[in-house]
Amino acid sequence: MSVDVAIIDSGGANLASLVYALERLGARAVVTDQADAIRAAPRVLLPGVGSAGNAMARLRAAGLDTLIPQLTQPLLGICLGMQLLFEASEEGDSGATTCLGILPGRVARMPASPERPVPHMGWNRLRILQADPLLEGIGDADYFYFVHSYAAPAGTHSLALTDYGSEFTSVAGRGNFRGAQFHPERSARPGARLLANFLKL
Repeated sequence: MSVDVAIIDSGGANLASLVYALERLGARAVVTDQADAIRAAPRVLLPGVGSAGNAMARLRAAGLDTLIPQLTQPLLGICLGMQLLFEASEEGDSGATTCLGILPGRVARMPASPERPVPHMGWNRLRILQADPLLEGIGDADYFYFVHSYAAPAGTHSLALTDYGSEFTSVAGRGNFRGAQFHPERSARPGARLLANFLKL
């Protein structure tokens, strides 16, 4: 059976909800850590929960740390999966984890305050900077669901920013690679629209 999306098996608890969200949109998805299946898929999702260090160790063990940057089909990183697209993350036992190096920059821990506790958990909006097919039909009034303690800074790769005391990259893109810091599968209609847009890429 042909598939529309290969979901890279990152060991996260949100894999089933991602499959279900895609099925609701009429897409066939498979969860896999097999390089051949990922390479052959027309689109790839890189989800992630937990720590950057553990996620990168899992990708390296499957040989996917070298495969993913070479992919030419559309790829969408979600939450930690987006952070892994960057060069490095401050998250890790040594205070630094080398990531996939597809996007420039270093992911850093978000500053906490009494008004804005970390993790950043709940609904927030996007400030769209650049038009992109992934964001078609999505506006600054739409809310998305976030759960994260680390974030990527603004840069030339930023398609949208979100304000939580300071602005961070909430949607990123470079070539065939894109990332969303929020969870589209948990973001109601706007999240479904973003996933539907991804399926058209």
